[in-house]
Amino acid sequence: MAIKSPTETFGEFISGMRTAALPENARHHARRCVLDWFAAAIPGGVLPPATLLETALAEDLDRGRSRLVPSGRFATARTAALINGTASHTVEFDDIFRDGLFHPGVVVIPAALALAEDTGAPGELFLRAVIAGYEVSNRIAAAVNPAHYDYWHTTATIGFFGGTAASAVILGLNPPQAAHALASAGTMAAGLQQAFRAEAMSKPIHAGRAAEGGVLAARMAEAGVTGVLDILEGAAGFGAAMSRDVDWQKAVAGLGEDWTIERTTQKNHAACGHVHAAVDAARQIVTENGLAAEDIAGIEVGSYGKSLEICGNADPKTAFEAKFSLPYCVGAVIATGAVRIAAFSPEALGDERIRTLASKVAHKVDPECDAAFPGRRSARVTIETADGRRFSHYAPTRKGDPDAPLSDAELDEKFVELVSDQLGAGTAALGDKLWKIDRLASLAELPLGRAATQSAAE
Repeated sequence: MAIKSPTETFGEFISGMRTAALPENARHHARRCVLDWFAAAIPGGVLPPATLLETALAEDLDRGRSRLVPSGRFATARTAALINGTASHTVEFDDIFRDGLFHPGVVVIPAALALAEDTGAPGELFLRAVIAGYEVSNRIAAAVNPAHYDYWHTTATIGFFGGTAASAVILGLNPPQAAHALASAGTMAAGLQQAFRAEAMSKPIHAGRAAEGGVLAARMAEAGVTGVLDILEGAAGFGAAMSRDVDWQKAVAGLGEDWTIERTTQKNHAACGHVHAAVDAARQIVTENGLAAEDIAGIEVGSYGKSLEICGNADPKTAFEAKFSLPYCVGAVIATGAVRIAAFSPEALGDERIRTLASKVAHKVDPECDAAFPGRRSARVTIETADGRRFSHYAPTRKGDPDAPLSDAELDEKFVELVSDQLGAGTAALGDKLWKIDRLASLAELPLGRAATQSAAE
């Protein structure tokens, strides 16, 4: 009996997800992920590069059955997945699968949403597609990392597999079709980490492109397009080219029994996840000890190597650079008490209190934190005051990680904070629908654009 490739094993899992028995805990976490995705996508949808993509892809707008977030403007499925995926990765508030160095929601959910709206699929099928997308992509991400992350942006590369898996569930692909869809995704997947080492719009577009690629790969397979089924483990395949010594059998072990979506991180700060533990620790110190910005003489931050490599810029000039600056974010939380979207406004970027505090941050690699990465995202912060006192705090994880999760109520508060500027009185109506999305007969019931305003007025 021939041994199945991991791609074929994933294909069987994907095909079975339309009818598989799903534990309520996995379903609940999927609803949390969907709510949290909209919380990031709605503010991102009114900012570049999403708004610029609407201009660039105008020929694909105002037709089709899929909708853009938050406007409700119609688009073709692929274009909706591209623009919505891009929007959701823009304000840096999207979810994380910690073990895979990966943001699954920004690729899986826009792909599933676009095709569910395009085909008229019910909310139950949409939620199943979301879970499938997370499971396949999370497992591949964990298998190829941390080596993959040396050069590749996991959300861009592995995202293709997540978007494809979700799309394949919506389209009802059979096992061979789903496997061939993943095979095509594997050879299309790309996205270099250099794209977010400087000011540019490429990083959020990575997410959108992966979501769009997932829709494309699934539709190609539905039409009969084939791919090489050993794309993951082959001698010149994904693992060999983009990682080292990948254990593909471990990647599929427990598939359909151990639900990785239950270990999703929801962000508590609007910045790169590599700064969060330091922000948490700094806030803990100043809150517990009643410290003010003017009390502080020096700040030492020890974290893991990737935190320093990616977020070591002590003098960011733009909002994008500031989101990837640990010194800036630590300064912002000490000066203002939070690192939400307002922390990256023009006013905040010019705030001398934040800049002065950022200049006092000494950011280095802590051996204990580095050894625990990527399974633990930790930081050790020491603050010295002008009168010679020293306070230290070790954050072994981040607020929002699986071992310190945001509660449902905290997720609701985050959703309202991020969405209300755009939806106003329609915010509550959308939130209510999202918490029961698997009971919706059609995703057309989601109040976006004019529908949100009408729903709020009724």
